[in-house]
Amino acid sequence: MLPGHCKDVSLREVDHELTPEAIAVAMRGRKAYTRSDYMVLRNGDDHAVLRLRKEEGKGLFRPVISAEPLSLPEDTVFVRDPSMDVINPSALLRLSMRHPGKTVVVEGMFNHLNFVHRLEGLPLRVVDDVPPSPSKLSVLTEMALASGFLDVPIVPEVVDIDIRSFLTQVATEAVMFPCRVSGIAAGMPVYFLDEAPELGHEVTLIGCHLSKRIFESLYRREPPFINVCPKDHVPDDGVPTIVKCCKVKEGFEAEGVLRSVPWGATVPEVAEAVRSLHPSQ
Repeated sequence: MLPGHCKDVSLREVDHELTPEAIAVAMRGRKAYTRSDYMVLRNGDDHAVLRLRKEEGKGLFRPVISAEPLSLPEDTVFVRDPSMDVINPSALLRLSMRHPGKTVVVEGMFNHLNFVHRLEGLPLRVVDDVPPSPSKLSVLTEMALASGFLDVPIVPEVVDIDIRSFLTQVATEAVMFPCRVSGIAAGMPVYFLDEAPELGHEVTLIGCHLSKRIFESLYRREPPFINVCPKDHVPDDGVPTIVKCCKVKEGFEAEGVLRSVPWGATVPEVAEAVRSLHPSQ
């Protein structure tokens, strides 16, 4: 559980014990602000989280009908982190994962307060080639999750396709990769397709289908080829997945639970693709 916004959570400093009985007595006859659906009680270092139910009406403050304890001090952890965006679901999910089984009350940026209670994350698999490491798509995904553009809790599973691992399949005397940016070295002569080099060896191309087409256009022959296109390495298991694809020019393409963004994707494009996989609940 995660409140829709920190405005929905109020804080009250109290001097009574944070037991169900003491809380019930203290809340009897109380009023709460119309937006406050939850209340954090603090007594020294102890915290408890309540779910409020209020009388119907239009007043700014309405009588509390019930105050259900969601967590008591033995089940509650308080964290002060001035860098935390307390309305970012993915950031709060990661925080809660560091305190398994606990409700986490967090005071973050601008001294705003929120809490996380039994929050479940949504799956997102990020598949991309490395090197360079970390993969570009994993970094863009992290930036999208930190941006505030996404209002669902996600902790991505990053799946790296290490193109160096395919070198053992090369049967020619040399190898070619699509781009020198990868910085790959090997125990054999290495060529990079983006340089359109003259070939002094028989090469195996390790790349995607577009790089194969470029090779054939440049050298007028079909090379031995090892396909490392991320899209072609995604298991058909129903897990929401995002990849980069050189065939996508802008935005994203959707195929079932697979989203493909451009090779030169931007953070907003990645955020939109992820949002389409996990629309707001």
